[in-house]
Amino acid sequence: MAVKREKVHFETVEELLGAPVDKDATSEIRIDQIYPFENHPFKVLDNESMEELVESIRNNGVLVPVLVRPDDEGTYEMISGHRRMHAAKLAGLVTIPAIIKPMTNDEATIAMVDANMQREEILPSERAFSLKMKMDALRRQGARTDLTSDHDGPKLSAEKAGKDMGISGTQVKRYIRLTEIIPELLDYVDCKKIAFTIAVEISYLDKKIQQWVSEYIKDNGFLKKEQIEAVRSIANPSDLTQFSLIQLMNDALPKPKENGKITFSESKLRSFFPKGYSKKQREEIILQLLKEWSETHNS
Repeated sequence: MAVKREKVHFETVEELLGAPVDKDATSEIRIDQIYPFENHPFKVLDNESMEELVESIRNNGVLVPVLVRPDDEGTYEMISGHRRMHAAKLAGLVTIPAIIKPMTNDEATIAMVDANMQREEILPSERAFSLKMKMDALRRQGARTDLTSDHDGPKLSAEKAGKDMGISGTQVKRYIRLTEIIPELLDYVDCKKIAFTIAVEISYLDKKIQQWVSEYIKDNGFLKKEQIEAVRSIANPSDLTQFSLIQLMNDALPKPKENGKITFSESKLRSFFPKGYSKKQREEIILQLLKEWSETHNS
């Protein structure tokens, strides 16, 4: 069961930087001088939300400045504000208000992740790769992030990575497991065709088997947790062929019950009885007819 987490929201760049921002510290920078953050894990989509942002910028301008860091070539790397910059381009703007803040690579990574986590809707893939980037940055800053260890070091670093997002250290590690599954399956997770818990289990499988699982979903339209549990339970999953994998997954499907309750709707029964017949009268007639049918076919 998913744990309800408190929504984290940075109202302004001031909150992101942890200090007041003087208006004089805001610069108008040409958009063509700003390049996206390397391996930016958050998707910038041309959807309804983007249309609303473009319209807002056309009417009011960019109200919240973007955050960038300078490089050695006189250009800037975007830290926070990829969606605003894209919307500004669509609105026809040439420049955009920006806070210029020198940062190390790791400081920039952590700031980029924390800033984007304020969004209300974040895809599992976005959360997975951003948390991995933040964990790697924390590791380089001196925090141990060995995900296979039970020592306090990795536990504390995982807790630190998820703290500002309202995510436990255990959940951070589970999200990072999603970076180990192939893109096709990750797309299924994002569109909710595969449950998060099932995806975590899939992440431990060989990439070849993951590809076969992806093809199975494409052909059959579903994937059940019992099927992945069956694959994970065998001693050497890497010995499977695609054919034996399909057999194993099909055999793992819950078997339909042979005996079940039979019900008839009121509307179906009404057409067979005179108006005004009570429930008891209809029941007596049905049982009598069944008795006659049984005697005829068993004689």
